[in-house]
This record gives sequence, C-alpha cells and structure tokens, in this order.
Amino acid sequence: MARAAVHRRLTWQPATVAQVNDETATARTLLLEVPGWPGHVAGQHVDVRLTAEDGYSTQRSYSIASAPEVDRLELTVQRVPDGEVSPYLCDIARPGDQVEVRGPVGGYFTWQPESVEPVLLVAGGSGIAPLMSMVRGRAGANSRVPFRLVYSSRTPEDVIYARELSRRVRDDRGLDVAFAYTRSAPPGWPRPPGRLDAPLLTEVGWPADFAPAVFVCGPTGFVESTANLLVSQGHEAQRIKTERFGPTGG
Repeated sequence: MARAAVHRRLTWQPATVAQVNDETATARTLLLEVPGWPGHVAGQHVDVRLTAEDGYSTQRSYSIASAPEVDRLELTVQRVPDGEVSPYLCDIARPGDQVEVRGPVGGYFTWQPESVEPVLLVAGGSGIAPLMSMVRGRAGANSRVPFRLVYSSRTPEDVIYARELSRRVRDDRGLDVAFAYTRSAPPGWPRPPGRLDAPLLTEVGWPADFAPAVFVCGPTGFVESTANLLVSQGHEAQRIKTERFGPTGG
C-alpha cells in the first residue's frame, strides 16, 4: 500500500546521494536517502538546497519521480545552462555527497491510487518526472485504472526513462504511451517532427466524454497550449491539472 504524505511543518533535512543514473545527455536521476522521510503522494515535489563552504546557499524545486512506496527519494534533473543547482546535480554530485531537501510540497497536482477514472498524462521534456511517479505509483498499488501517456520530446535520444517506459508498456496492458518528437523522429516514424497537436491528442488520448483525470507537465508554453487543445476538444477545464516550469536560473 502506498504511504500517504504526513502533514507537518516543513523543515530542511539532510539527504545523502546514494546513486546517480544518467538518463540522457542532459538529464540525470539522483536517488537520495533521507532519514525520517515522511512519504509523498505521486505528483508532489521537493525543494533542494545547496550550501557552499563560504555559507552561500541556493535552492530549486524538483518533482519527485519515485513511487510513493519506495523509500529512496528519486529526482530527475535536467541541466539548465548557466544554472546554479542543476549543473552540480547533473555533473558533479556523486554517491556519498550531501544536500538538503524540504518537502514533500504540493497537494493539487497529485494522483491517488484510490481514484477510479481513466488518466491522461501529457509530458513535455523533463515534465515527465512527476508523471512517472504516477505511473510507478499505479503499478506499485496494483491499480487497474487505465493510463495513457503522451510524451513530447525533441528527439528519441532526449526521452527520459525510455527503457523503463518500453518495459512497462510491454508488461502492462493498462498503460499506453505515445510520443511526439519536435526536432527529429526515428526512421519510419508515422508522423513528421512537430509540436504536439490536436490530431495526435485525439488519436491517442481519452475522449472527453470518458471524463478522464488529466495531468499536464512541462514548460509553460507547452502546458498552456496543451491545456487549450484539451479544452477545445471538450475536456472540462477543472479536470485538467497543470504543472509548469520556466527559466528560473536552474
């Protein structure tokens, strides 16, 4: 059974890097051990703080990618050029290093395994991270709720969790995944490269009359355009939950 996040006053906690996995040329997953971690709900995020020897500190927020029932906290970070936090996490952090985390944060953009309506997940780039927590949480809870994931990525090489997604689709009849490539597509791909559009959402998403729970995560422009497309297709705006990110200094 997935653990529910405990409501408490949020404080900074030490976290030790237990493992690092390179996902793409610009994205890395870090597994963190956080003593006393209270648990989280799929879709939540944490604040990560780095402190230099001279006392200077900086922090950024990152979505939690791990399933709620997993003890180690899993964060997938996309490197931001000239950033302060993401370059360290993507290029320098090694097992045994310590950072500080605060969370879990957020209660709106979350999915609970007790939900029964079909789910449509739409990800742009590294916006896949909180949606992957939902995919993993669904599997960990043995939920039979059907999931459909539409993932927009620049190229096949930029797809985060590519192998895991392929395995999960192969082993789970309740999970479907479709890709939209914006820069280059694999040889023989049925669609030319381009932005996620209404025809693809109609083809691979849930019909509006199914009243699915919809979660959209990615860059601000992507999220806004996708939400508008879904509303134009008849999806109720209140059933579309969005999480967006933009230039923050990384």
